[in-house]
Amino acid sequence: MRLGVTDRKILKIAVPAIVSNITVPLLGLVDVAIAGHLGAASYIGAVAVGGLLFNIMYWLFGFLRMGTSGMTSQAYGRRDFAETTLMLARSVVTGLAMAVALLLLQYPVSAAAFAVIAPPAEVKSLAEAYFNVCIWGAPAVLSIYAFTGWFIGMQNAHYPMYIAIAQNVVNIAASLLFVYAADMKIEGIALGTLIAQYAGAVMAVLLWRNGYRDVCLTVGVRSVFDREKIVRFFKINRDIFFRTLCLIAVTVFFTSKGAGEGDVILAVNTLLMQLFTIFSYVMDGFAYAGEAMSGRLIGASDSEGLRRMVKRLFVWGVWIAALFTLLYAAGGEHFLHLLTDDEDVIAASDVYFYWTVAIPFCGFAAFLWDGIFVGATASRQMMTAMMIATVAFFAVYLSLRHVWGNHALWFAFIIYLSVRGAAEYLLWRRLPLPVSRS
Repeated sequence: MRLGVTDRKILKIAVPAIVSNITVPLLGLVDVAIAGHLGAASYIGAVAVGGLLFNIMYWLFGFLRMGTSGMTSQAYGRRDFAETTLMLARSVVTGLAMAVALLLLQYPVSAAAFAVIAPPAEVKSLAEAYFNVCIWGAPAVLSIYAFTGWFIGMQNAHYPMYIAIAQNVVNIAASLLFVYAADMKIEGIALGTLIAQYAGAVMAVLLWRNGYRDVCLTVGVRSVFDREKIVRFFKINRDIFFRTLCLIAVTVFFTSKGAGEGDVILAVNTLLMQLFTIFSYVMDGFAYAGEAMSGRLIGASDSEGLRRMVKRLFVWGVWIAALFTLLYAAGGEHFLHLLTDDEDVIAASDVYFYWTVAIPFCGFAAFLWDGIFVGATASRQMMTAMMIATVAFFAVYLSLRHVWGNHALWFAFIIYLSVRGAAEYLLWRRLPLPVSRS
């Protein structure tokens, strides 16, 4: 297949972004793998509980990356490099301020979280030790969010990939050293993760200095805190924050209701959701391409280029959805056997498996529109679509739960993905496109 200029630009951002997405979960996987060889199940439980807490906590701050990406890409499209520099400064300062707040509030946050999760006493003690070390990585993690969003806004997905790979290499080496050479057990795992996070932050700064010395200008403090720009920055990020709350609500509810159906159904839902997670890693890569390119084209007032990019992005989306549908239909059961040898779980999975086969075509549009809306800084419309989809999810499930049971949960999830994509399409059609410059 011959690729056009737009296709090559899409893939230049999407492919390294996909590698980054696949690499990021390895940080948690490495911790679990090392904990699994410490001789007690409580170590695995502690890392799992601590990891869940940090995943939810940092997930809430995902707006820092998305908001930075959209506004940076538009400034880049205008060739306004002073504003791109200011955008990075605002994002990093905001991330560090939020990190300081997390550090100051770490004890009430920890107490509230463990009260809700309520793990067994031994697991709680180890999880608290893990949390008390890893929480000091908040400045590094939120700084990386800011740099990642900025790099993508500057049409560069390679640097975030390098950072993610470097973090994993450092995490493996440091965790093994502290656990086995220094005999630090759970604290060693946490310290390895902490060092990896700061290694990633340092690498982000070095890559920025090396790659953008010529376009990053010296700016004044007063410009960084320009009132109008700060208000817009927080307005966009506020909308993305509430959108993320809806996303978390659906995800947590899905898991909790699966748990209410018993251990086997919980295991089935968890395993089948891994197929959605793998698909999401790939589609998020194309969403990153959408946000970087749409922002640049809107900043450049290139409406024709924007329409062409959206069309080609959805062509790729259809092909990827078709590929995953075929893969899941033909080999999904073999994938489940790689994850478990429990025949009861595998047998129960057969009853629900067709829902996961439906996910690619029902869900790909939501991912792509999310990316385009981020680039367009249309955060209010993206939040609106997510709220509509969330209401649809709960309405469908509550209406059918007594009739369909766990099938109602999966059907509601499919409806949720479909409604997100459809609502964003309708809202996109009402957005004013930039007028092309003559």
